[in-house]
Amino acid sequence: MSSGPAGQVTGSSLRPSLETTPRVPLRRFLRTVDGVTIDAAYDPARGTSDDVGGSLAIVVAHGFTGGLDRPHVRRVVGVLGRDAAVVTFSFRGHGGSGGRSTVGDREVHDLDAAVGWARELGHARVATVGFSMGGSVVLRHAAMHGEAADERGEHEGRTEARTDAVVSVSAPARWYYRGTAPMRRLHWLVTRPAGRVVGRYGLRTRIHSRDWDPVPASPVESVPLIAPTPLLIVHGDQDGYFPLDHPRMLAEASDGHAELWVEHGMGHAEHAARDELLARIGAWAASAAG
Repeated sequence: MSSGPAGQVTGSSLRPSLETTPRVPLRRFLRTVDGVTIDAAYDPARGTSDDVGGSLAIVVAHGFTGGLDRPHVRRVVGVLGRDAAVVTFSFRGHGGSGGRSTVGDREVHDLDAAVGWARELGHARVATVGFSMGGSVVLRHAAMHGEAADERGEHEGRTEARTDAVVSVSAPARWYYRGTAPMRRLHWLVTRPAGRVVGRYGLRTRIHSRDWDPVPASPVESVPLIAPTPLLIVHGDQDGYFPLDHPRMLAEASDGHAELWVEHGMGHAEHAARDELLARIGAWAASAAG
């Protein structure tokens, strides 16, 4: 955990005035607390007033091998952007971002920088929506930066990285899960030199070669620390990566705080999230964030 700043915009301190809120996407490189450059984009809300200070920004955290320019991520932005501004970014090791993927560990710093940018742009309300690996990251991030963390005396009173609502879609509950064929393939990709070559050149994802040290808190360990921040857990009953015991473990760990949606016929993460579901997630985030 870090008590430093959430992140900064490289070469810019842009904060648009309420009277001149942009209606075209902004593209910026953000720098994380550990010095990694993150490619990020800001899409202003459609169909809302120019009152940025009172409006919601949703920060989207993609899944492993995704990125802010991938078509399925842009589709998510298009649906969530009907009533909220949307910040997207590519995790380290993905797309135009620097560094190498740590598959859910140091990625909390990337999300940190994106949330901080949304605050810098003037948004008083910020929700995070994460898919698969991104779903685990939004859980860990919320546990590290919520009101409970402030009460524990962490982060020296920081507020710029705090989120007002959290949505985790298709996330694992625990690390090192190998119970399905897709997850066994993913572990080969991450842990073997040949797999990392495939990841770099076949999937455009640069993967770190070192093991976690220390092992970060798991999603299920993070969930109890998120309250009172509103939390929604979404999972498909046809998810080929993580069966339904994962979302149920996460919901149980919240001790009744989290809301759980099990979606009939849904597979895994962004690709499987229908527009209707994304619209419901956006409405939930707007309501829960206050």
